[in-house]
Amino acid sequence: MSELLNDLQFRGLIHQMTDEAGLQKVLNEEKIKLYSGFDPTADSLHIGHLLPILTLRRFQLNGHHPIALVGGATGLIGDPSGKKAERTLNTSEIVEGWSNRIKDQLSRFLDFKASENRAVLANNFDWIGNMNVIPFLRDVGKSFGVNYMLAKESVSARIESGISFTEFSYMILQSYDFLNLYQKEGCKLQIGGSDQWGNITAGMELIRKTEEEAKAFGLTIPLVTKADGTKFGKTEGGAIWLDSEKTSPYEFYQFWINTDDRDVIKYLKYFTFLTHDEINNLESEVKNAPEKRNAQKALAEEMTKLVHGESALEQAINISNALFSGEIRSLTASEVKVGFKDVPSYTVSEKEISLVDLLVQAKISPSKRQAREDITNGAVYINGERNQHLDYVLSSEDRIEEEFTIIRRGKKKYFLIEYSN
Repeated sequence: MSELLNDLQFRGLIHQMTDEAGLQKVLNEEKIKLYSGFDPTADSLHIGHLLPILTLRRFQLNGHHPIALVGGATGLIGDPSGKKAERTLNTSEIVEGWSNRIKDQLSRFLDFKASENRAVLANNFDWIGNMNVIPFLRDVGKSFGVNYMLAKESVSARIESGISFTEFSYMILQSYDFLNLYQKEGCKLQIGGSDQWGNITAGMELIRKTEEEAKAFGLTIPLVTKADGTKFGKTEGGAIWLDSEKTSPYEFYQFWINTDDRDVIKYLKYFTFLTHDEINNLESEVKNAPEKRNAQKALAEEMTKLVHGESALEQAINISNALFSGEIRSLTASEVKVGFKDVPSYTVSEKEISLVDLLVQAKISPSKRQAREDITNGAVYINGERNQHLDYVLSSEDRIEEEFTIIRRGKKKYFLIEYSN
């Protein structure tokens, strides 16, 4: 087996593969072109997209030529795979804008400037957008039997709930992408999530019917799951996005560092570029010293650095350490804004305010009597430091860079105090 396929097997990244022997032979003999598609269904990719992106990167690091295909055309149609209902159709302007944002994100992971095995960025709107319906139906549609399409999981799963002709045609359009890239670019391999198996094999079938002595292959990556049964990539705040404006590097870091012991080694294999030995050593640590959480730290650091860069990783670690140690004063105002963006906030207009009044006005304590009791009992912290003075008055000295004060009540209830000019 080729070194690359060996690595993919070790990492558990191969779910299904067509003609394993044939693909091994091709990978051993030449540097191939391969592609994966990314439909612009939002203004950012999320961590569910990372696995195919990073798999393309693994191929590129082994000398192969990845093609990242942005679905400017298929994004206007909607992929029924894994969906229980029709997608909402977006306007061409929205899809075009989202396509451009996704192109920028893909450039973080793939090298589009390499001298020898440069990655290629493509948009299927370039060949589907101006296609005429009659030639398409005669030249492409003729190759697809309705019974063949109905048997595919992406379609059959939607028969009872309903599927429009628009989404029914998605498989044909994706198949045409593979054919077009095969003919124009010499692309021999398509990779994608396990839900794309039907679309990938349909594309291979179209190539087989269209081209003599065709050599095309498909490989799918497993669906990422969590041991506790909850959906990977989701938190109470929603999806974990690759855009730092939608999911801050600190939130991104926290997502990974909170990984369950049962999942952490799997995720290290899936998502990081650590060596087999490094991962095996971390696996031993999970078994022998799980309380140290070294595997989770390695995962969070590798992923945050990969997606957001070294400085963003440093900021995420600073915020995490400050919250863990209670040393809130060590944070900058910008770090406070990131670390406490989802906690309740209250704006103070006075230059000075008594602690009791602040607790009541900001609804941290329900009454003055409760506020005094909280202070006396040592349940109130100002910027990480316990304060038990009933007559305490907050002033500029309690502000972080004149912008914020962090009040904590009890062990985990944080409140962000802001100041108006």
